[in-house]
Amino acid sequence: MTTTTTADHTWFEERFPDLAEAYCVTLVRGLTPAELLRRLAGRAEPALTGTDAVVEAAFDLVRASDGRRQLLAMASVGDSAVGDWTLLIEPNGYTGVTEDRALPASAGTRWVSHFVNINGLDAFLWAEDTVRRLWFEPCFPDERWGTTPDELLDVMRGVGFSFDDDGEADDPDTGDPDTDLSAPAAFALAQHLTGVALTPELLEGTTFTCGSVAVP
Repeated sequence: MTTTTTADHTWFEERFPDLAEAYCVTLVRGLTPAELLRRLAGRAEPALTGTDAVVEAAFDLVRASDGRRQLLAMASVGDSAVGDWTLLIEPNGYTGVTEDRALPASAGTRWVSHFVNINGLDAFLWAEDTVRRLWFEPCFPDERWGTTPDELLDVMRGVGFSFDDDGEADDPDTGDPDTDLSAPAAFALAQHLTGVALTPELLEGTTFTCGSVAVP
């Protein structure tokens, strides 16, 4: 049963506007940050505490590498109820939804990733053991691809995605029918698939193991 919705995730854009402008957030089951970095053929970078520091370092790395490298910030999350997961955050990045990297890296595990960039492009990827189960654009959830594109359709409606036959989703705080809630809905769907609840406190207080990869 789905217990998380868009209303539970509007804090992300409110509390972390710089990161929310362009990000990729990925959750990978059963891999440590070091193992995930190896699978992505990355190199180690200095650890950082809090997403403000991660965002600053990500843009510094882009400038220093002339746009050739992307920062990865990783942390172990989860508990006994949901198991061990690694959270991967990429400010202004998209490795987590790049299938020629994400699908091989998902071997033997579950991979859930969503992405938004400053041009309004977005993507959601759910993979299991190198197989793309679901891929869609959160702003346009009516079009879906993968081996099980409709398995989560009821869940998607429940968490707050807006479909053509539903009309626009209402803002949970103001009731505004024109509010775009696709990003909070993507967070809610990711939580449904992983059981991992991201919080402002986690993003602000976590010390992230960092690495970098060549830009795809």
